[in-house]
Amino acid sequence: MKKEVAVGIDIGGTNTDFGIIDRDGNCLAKDSMKTNSYDDVAPFLDELTDKIKNQILSLNGTIEVKGIGVGAPNGNYFNGTIEFAPNLKWKGVINLAEMLDKRMNLPVILTNDANAAAIGEMLYGAAKGMKHFIVITLGTGLGSGIVVNGELLYGHDGFAGELGHTIVDPEGRLCKCGRRGCLEAYASAPGMVWTIREMLKNDNTPSVLRNINIEDLTSKDIFLAAQKGDKIALEAFDYTGKILGMKLSDAIAFSSPEAIILFGGVAKAGDLIFTPTKKYMEQYLLPIYRNKVKLLPSLLKKENAAVLGAAALVWTH
Repeated sequence: MKKEVAVGIDIGGTNTDFGIIDRDGNCLAKDSMKTNSYDDVAPFLDELTDKIKNQILSLNGTIEVKGIGVGAPNGNYFNGTIEFAPNLKWKGVINLAEMLDKRMNLPVILTNDANAAAIGEMLYGAAKGMKHFIVITLGTGLGSGIVVNGELLYGHDGFAGELGHTIVDPEGRLCKCGRRGCLEAYASAPGMVWTIREMLKNDNTPSVLRNINIEDLTSKDIFLAAQKGDKIALEAFDYTGKILGMKLSDAIAFSSPEAIILFGGVAKAGDLIFTPTKKYMEQYLLPIYRNKVKLLPSLLKKENAAVLGAAALVWTH
């Protein structure tokens, strides 16, 4: 008897990860490609589908593919479209589910990448057994998936839960969405790099980060420096945690979740980001919410986390 599987695709601003996942969350095949190497979506999908078909063939007829789940920035669950994603080169409205269906002849379920992560956490990860929680994805951008009563919150148009584009400072940093002061411009990997650049410019404190060309700085450099006790790097994590914690306190006020789960590259910094975020979240919370909401790391297998979340869309659909 053939094993039922789903294809999971996680489209990020930099990389796209994809793989074949069974119902128990086992990854049978996995690969990745550069998203930002393709200026147009059609050649990107041609390459992606060729790779997926090769994965399916490599499993020698032992599987039955039930569908494809896609997590993507500004993914609209209702329409199967990616719409005006600020972190992708492809602009406007992209009918991605339809284009993928034509190439693969399989049902395609598409949603926001953070919503896919939330479904993955509910089936396989830190949110098992929970009905009220929020997943925050911290990577090239900042996404959020909000689950209420065990159901993802989509809103009337499919775009509920864009916490990354709530305003921190209306006259603050220019966000890729075109507005100023979005949370994403502060609490994301590029946001942390921006913070460090400002600190190095305005503060004479010695730092190992001064030995790196300022245009080449990455969030990984900041993490490594902070691990070694670099004062500027540690201050950057504290500043990021303060802004993130403040905005999470707002999210708690409108949805009262049992837990908030941090997912993605920046979250892999562990206590460096969790400790200040939790501290400031509790500081800014209304008293009725204090010490009630857990701040948790993702429990999805790190190497397959985003793909698991995307594939989980097929099983919940």
